Amino acid sequence: MAEPQRMNVESFNLDHRTVAAPYVRLADRKALPHGDVIVKYDVRFTQPNVDHLDMKTVHSVEHLFAEKSRNHSAAVVDFSPMGCQTGFYLILSGEPAYDDVLALIEATLTDILSATEVPAANAVQCGWGANHSLEGAQAAARGFLAKRAEWAQVEA
Repeated sequence: MAEPQRMNVESFNLDHRTVAAPYVRLADRKALPHGDVIVKYDVRFTQPNVDHLDMKTVHSVEHLFAEKSRNHSAAVVDFSPMGCQTGFYLILSGEPAYDDVLALIEATLTDILSATEVPAANAVQCGWGANHSLEGAQAAARGFLAKRAEWAQVEA
C-alpha cells in the first residue's frame, strides 16, 4: 500500500491506529509574523476509532476547561473540541514547558471535578445552552485524571 499523501492539517498526518489514548502531545508550533509563538496540544481523551465522548460531554468539557483553565494560566488562547469527539486542542501562547502544560491540564480537570454547574450553559451565552452534561464532563475529567501517568505516552 502506498504512503498516504502528506496533508496540510497536522493531525491528518498522524496515524490514529498507532496512538494510545489518553495522551497529551505537542501537535503544532507556529511562529507568528511579529515573533510571537503559539503551540497547539492534542489532548486526547479516548482511543480514536474505538471510543468517543458523547456530544453533551464534549460541549461541557469545552465550556468548563475554557473557563477554568484561564484561572491557572494567562497563556491559554483556546480550548476546542475535535470533530471526532475523541479529544480537544489546547492552544497556548509562548512555549511553556511540557510539564507546565500537563500541570495546567491536571489543575483544570481537578477544578472540573468540583464544579457545581457548567459555565455559560444557557441560551444567552451559548448557541445550544441545553446541550450540556456536568456529570458527563466530570466523568470524562475523572477518567483522564486517573490515567495521569500515561499522558506523555502517545504511541502504543
